[in-house]
Amino acid sequence: MAKQYGKQFKLDAVQYYFDHKELGVRACAQNIGVGYSTLTRWLKDFRESGDITVRGSGNYALDEQKKIAHLKRELRNAQDALDVLKKLSAFWENNRSYLSRDF
Repeated sequence: MAKQYGKQFKLDAVQYYFDHKELGVRACAQNIGVGYSTLTRWLKDFRESGDITVRGSGNYALDEQKKIAHLKRELRNAQDALDVLKKLSAFWENNRSYLSRDF
């Protein structure tokens, strides 16, 4: 699994590079313990937007957000189960005459 870095760590890494440009990206990445391509991506993001975006990892800072996500998952699962039951009910309804025949 890929290692997740926090926003502050990423900003500190970018600042480290700007403070030590003479080392180059590869050496800076090695010094802070990240891959060359990782630091390059962070630098690109920072240059383009002036900030670094942090992707969601499924970890929620607020309990309320966590609860909302949990409830949305439960609702989606319940809707899926209801869809299956509706299809099954329609199947049995359509095949009722076939199942009640005497062989």
